[in-house]
Amino acid sequence: MNTDSLFRPFSLKSLNIKNRIVMAPMTRSFSPNGVPTSDVALYYRKRAEGEVGLILSEGTVINRPSSSNDANVPHFYGTEALAGWQQVINNVHEAGGAMGPQIWHMGVMDNHASGWVPPVPFEGPSGINRPGNNNGKTMTESDIADVIAAFGQAAADAKQLGFDCVEIHGAHGYLIDQFFWEGTNLRTDSYGGKTLPERSRFAIEVIKEVRKRVGDDFAVIIRLSQFKPAAYDNKLAATPQEMEAWLTPLADAGIDIFHCSQRRFWEPEFNDSDLNFAGWAKKLTGKATITVGSVGLSGDFFGAFAGESSQASSLDELLRRYDRGDFDLVAVGRALLSDPQWTKKVHQGHNEQLKGFSPAALGQLVME
Repeated sequence: MNTDSLFRPFSLKSLNIKNRIVMAPMTRSFSPNGVPTSDVALYYRKRAEGEVGLILSEGTVINRPSSSNDANVPHFYGTEALAGWQQVINNVHEAGGAMGPQIWHMGVMDNHASGWVPPVPFEGPSGINRPGNNNGKTMTESDIADVIAAFGQAAADAKQLGFDCVEIHGAHGYLIDQFFWEGTNLRTDSYGGKTLPERSRFAIEVIKEVRKRVGDDFAVIIRLSQFKPAAYDNKLAATPQEMEAWLTPLADAGIDIFHCSQRRFWEPEFNDSDLNFAGWAKKLTGKATITVGSVGLSGDFFGAFAGESSQASSLDELLRRYDRGDFDLVAVGRALLSDPQWTKKVHQGHNEQLKGFSPAALGQLVME
C-alpha cells in the first residue's frame, strides 16, 4: 500500500499544509463552562506532532445563549474561551501543524442527558429538530440576523487568533442543516420554501457574512451531510442536478472547500456512478473537497456511539479514489481520536502498528 500521494503538500489561500490528512471535527466535552483547557491544547498538539496536515477542531459554539446543549462544549466567544483557543493554536503551530475551528450553532436540540439546559429556549427555523419534536422556538428575522452576525464574528476572531482557516458546521441536523431540511424548516417566509435552493438562503447569508469578515484570502470550509441523525437514509439532494443546484450557490457565496460527511466514504452517492459525496461535490462545483467516513476503520461512527469497537482496515479503496482525483483531502475521525500517531504510522508504512477504535476513547482525551 503506497500512501505517498497522501503526503503531498496542499495550498489554498491561507491554508498551507504538509499533507492531505485532516483531523475531522469530533465533539469533545472537556471544556468546563465552554473554556478550552491546557489539556485540550495538548490533545490537539499531540495530533500536530503526529503529522496531521490540518486539524479541524471539535464543534465550538458561536455567541448565542442557546447555541449549545452541553455546558462542557467549548465556546468560540468571550475573553476566557478565546484565550483558551489562543493557547490551542499556539501549541498546534509550535508543533508544525495547521488548524481551523469548526464554528457551530446546534439549533433546536434534545435536552442533554446531564440535565443542563441553556438559559433561553433552543432556536431553529421552526422550533423542531425532527418532524413532530418541538423543543425550541421559531427564530424571528431579528434572531436570524443576530445569528448570522455571530457566525461572522466567530470567523473574524478565528483569523485574529491566527488560525489557518475556518469551518462552518452545516451538517448533521444542527442549525444550518435544520434550515436545509424540509423536515425541520416549515417556514413560509423567505428563509423557507419547497425547494432546497430556497431553504439555503440562511446558509448563503452566513457564508457571505463570514467571507466579508475574513476577507478574500482566508480559506473557508463548510461541512455538509445528506443524512440526518433522525433520518440516516435521507438525501437533501436526490440527484446530481439537485446537488448542483444546492452546492453551486454556496460556492458562489464564498466557500473554498466542501467537507462532505457520510458514514462510509466508499458508498456511492447516486446510482450509475461510484462517486461518493465528495467526488460529486468536486465534479459539480470545481471546488476542493474533503472526504470522510470510517477512513481506516471497519465500522462507522454511529456504531461507536452505540458502544461498538472497530478494527484497523485497508486504505486501498481510499487511495484508489484519491489517486483518481475524486477529492483533495481526507478527514480521519475516530482513528485519530484513539491514536495521535496514526498519520505518522501510515506515512512510515507501519500498518501493523495501527490501532483499532474502542468506545472508551470517547470518554477521554487520548494523549499517547
